[in-house]
Amino acid sequence: MAHLLHVDSSLFTETSVSKEIARTFRENWAEAHPGGVVTYRDLGTNPVAALTEAALIGGMTPQDQRTPAQEAALATRAELVEEVLRADAYLLGVPMYNWAIPGTLKVWLDQVIEKDRTVTMGATPPLAGRPATVVLSYGGGYFPGTPREGWDFVQPYLETVLGKALGLDVTFVTTQLTLAERNPAMSEFIPQAKELRAKAHESAAVQAKDIAARFELAAS
Repeated sequence: MAHLLHVDSSLFTETSVSKEIARTFRENWAEAHPGGVVTYRDLGTNPVAALTEAALIGGMTPQDQRTPAQEAALATRAELVEEVLRADAYLLGVPMYNWAIPGTLKVWLDQVIEKDRTVTMGATPPLAGRPATVVLSYGGGYFPGTPREGWDFVQPYLETVLGKALGLDVTFVTTQLTLAERNPAMSEFIPQAKELRAKAHESAAVQAKDIAARFELAAS
């Protein structure tokens, strides 16, 4: 059975839109692929340790010459990398914070992007072709023609890191204007915001079923 790695990065526990839509994916995944395994990480409530000099230098140091600090840093990185390598599919919940990804997600990516393990120079990455669904939520609007068109550094960055560097088959499920119902200045956008959110839930459900069906077919 397929193994799904689900990583959320919102700081919020109850009001996160990215988590809400990711849950729709998980529910449909479980229904379509009941034997599947899921590993879950919530970087908002349990952030991983930042990559350090000890880990980088320790990785280039013979094992019998490493310091205790280097060994500890490498153990943390190895755990996270192995978790990524074990997965067959990926689900990431990513809100925009200050026009970029949450810092906790960047820290996690720094840990799991490791030369010759998850990325390779000039060769096919070990994760190449594995499906990754990324749920993106934006408080404002970044559509073509809006005042903040071009301010989105979330999807372009993840397209490069996940799709090009790691070689994943990435699909983005996106919703915008999520602050419309809480910000009086955005009240005119509430109907559009609700429509976008509903479409994102629908897309997440379809994507989950499609990926699960692939694994069910492969297992039959």
